[in-house]
Amino acid sequence: MMTSEIRETSPPIAAGVWIAVISSFINGSTFVLQKKGILRSRKRGGSYLKDGVWWSGTLSMIVGQIGNFLAYNAAPTVVVTPLGALGVLFGAVLASYILQEQLNVLGKLGCVLCCCGSVVLIIHSPKSESVTSSLELEERLADPVFVAYSLLVVLLLVVLMVWVAPAHGTSNIMVYVSICSLLGSFTVTSCKGLGLAAQDAFSGGPSSSRALGLFLGLLGTLSVSILIQFTFINKALEHYSSNMFEAIYYVTFTSTVLTASAILFREWTTVGLVDCLGMLCGLTTVAVGVLLLRISSEASLTWKPAARGPDKMD
Repeated sequence: MMTSEIRETSPPIAAGVWIAVISSFINGSTFVLQKKGILRSRKRGGSYLKDGVWWSGTLSMIVGQIGNFLAYNAAPTVVVTPLGALGVLFGAVLASYILQEQLNVLGKLGCVLCCCGSVVLIIHSPKSESVTSSLELEERLADPVFVAYSLLVVLLLVVLMVWVAPAHGTSNIMVYVSICSLLGSFTVTSCKGLGLAAQDAFSGGPSSSRALGLFLGLLGTLSVSILIQFTFINKALEHYSSNMFEAIYYVTFTSTVLTASAILFREWTTVGLVDCLGMLCGLTTVAVGVLLLRISSEASLTWKPAARGPDKMD
């Protein structure tokens, strides 16, 4: 029975993984192209809103978000989100050519670790979904733990956007990164929830009107979250390296999304102890790889000959 269940659920999850991989590479080009457009417009003394390269990066972001939407509705969040490391990898390589940002031995080692960690995550990923209908989703959204988590995130976002960002946003990269990452709790859960709500909202069944209300609420949350993220991502790229922002953003974004997913969808409950440890090891490997990519922009690895003592006289 278990074998047949895995066989039935594996094909859509495999498709979701492939979509997530392709979307990660598309998203990896987004920050680089937008940064290039900002630099070009800064040289000309105009607005980046009139730059074609910046708009190509924006288009890549839209396509990547559509891919993410499809991936989140075909595979568990705990698999799709960490695969964003491939986007960090591709972005680092692309930035070294387009933006002339450094990618040394440490950076290349980080790229290898990102790939290895992503493969481990895929191997140990959940084989089934824990929430399969809009009614189950409504129950999870009304759970006191998730409500408390959501209110805490909203409070932190208000504090960061209203008071902290105007004063420290241009001097501390973690301000913009924190805002975009916390919003990920809403964008990813809304993406995944939209697919579940749409199944009942447009089916014409007895609960279709209730599911439609849920669908519209999730769509509004997703739209607002993406617009705010888009604004603060471009503010960050105006002041910081694309490699630096993307690497730090990946780690914090993944952490917040997995936390929200663990509370709302409880995907970890479908994973055995061995697979759970395997996924934690994979996520740790990916995080270390991203950290090396971040360090590589400011450090270099050199080999020095061992010090030799003075020759002894006979």
